[in-house]
Amino acid sequence: MESVSDQAAKPRGRLLVVLLLLGLLAAVCVGAIYYAGDLSRLQTVVSAQEGRTALRGVTDPGELDQSIKQYPSNKLLKLVALANRDMNEIDAAAARLLDEAAPTPFPKLGDLGTASRNDLEALRRDLKTAQANVATLATRYDAQLKSARDKTETDARSLNVGDERLSSFMAMIDEQHAAWIALNSKRLATRADYYDAYEKCAALLVREFGIYKVANGQFVFPFQSTANAYNRAATAMSDAANRSSELDHERTSLRQSELSRWKAFVGD
Repeated sequence: MESVSDQAAKPRGRLLVVLLLLGLLAAVCVGAIYYAGDLSRLQTVVSAQEGRTALRGVTDPGELDQSIKQYPSNKLLKLVALANRDMNEIDAAAARLLDEAAPTPFPKLGDLGTASRNDLEALRRDLKTAQANVATLATRYDAQLKSARDKTETDARSLNVGDERLSSFMAMIDEQHAAWIALNSKRLATRADYYDAYEKCAALLVREFGIYKVANGQFVFPFQSTANAYNRAATAMSDAANRSSELDHERTSLRQSELSRWKAFVGD
């Protein structure tokens, strides 16, 4: 027969076993958490190393897609691919909008020597239409950038890279868009200046039609004041064309600077 002391010892023994089991379970859970944390940090390090390896020799944005394919499961590189796609789309959108301002290329000034009065008046109308179109392009471009941003954010979220990394990535996208908006604003202003100066030349030729002569592809006006007015407008056209070429170089530089930022993003 068990004594009272033996009966009291059994619950204490069972309680001790339960406590030991709970302690063991807690230790296992804590170990698992530390292991998961270590594994996550290791994966982050490996991902960054792969990213740096893939992008190390890339010197042109056009080479990105092929380099990124080396590590198809790398989420950092997938983000870079999204950023590159975003840049290509907003760059192409700007080019399309500028082309839409004047679907038909305008003739060079030197080719207007044989133009009829009707031809010159039609040219003036087309130039005014182009000027009006340019005035609407900034708003249309902003709408296309918003659509591109929404698309990029949706695709980036689907990668499950974590809130902090996603926030950093979208901040980079916003900076990218701001840079392209600034560049496109200058391109639109330059294009508007070109059309305005060209329209002034065409207007003067319409007004002086039948009075001026053409010699060796150059317009010859009977009055110096008229020649001066024409030359000022023609010079403004040339200046705008030169600025446009400079902005083309700035566009190339911007693409290169974006590539450098993506490399830095992967290396963080």
